[in-house]
Amino acid sequence: MVETFAKPAAGAIIEKVEEDIDYILIQERCKENGGEENGLIEIPAGKIREYENIFDGLRREIWEETGLELIEIQEEKDAVISNCNGYKVISFNPFYSSQNLSGGYSIMLQTFICKARGELLKKSEESVNIRWIKVKDLKKILEEDENTFYPMHINALKKYLKEKLI
Repeated sequence: MVETFAKPAAGAIIEKVEEDIDYILIQERCKENGGEENGLIEIPAGKIREYENIFDGLRREIWEETGLELIEIQEEKDAVISNCNGYKVISFNPFYSSQNLSGGYSIMLQTFICKARGELLKKSEESVNIRWIKVKDLKKILEEDENTFYPMHINALKKYLKEKLI
């Protein structure tokens, strides 16, 4: 029997503040062969390549999906890289970790709080309707119908909203 393994992934809750209003970046999935998941609201995220530093992979994925350059990833400065017995290992603390136990394909997602700069793409090969949303509006949409969101991001967004809107 052939074993199948979960794929590592990283996602970004990208924040910005304009005129004292908090925003985060959201988009809608639009992947080739995306099936029923296409059209769901999500945060930008993607798979980490073999032996790729998770922070480098997150920057790459955000650039590909949004056109933005990450300028801050919370907790990155506290990451520890060690070399021992021929291994190079990075240890880090994400904002939130999620693993799907069923669904389209098995992933383990590490979500980080980030800041970015640049001009948003209108669309990418994997997403459309890339936009900034007021945090309070996101909360309302999530409370009204969480089924409009990509399941892997719902719990991280709920935690974020709980902490942000205290």
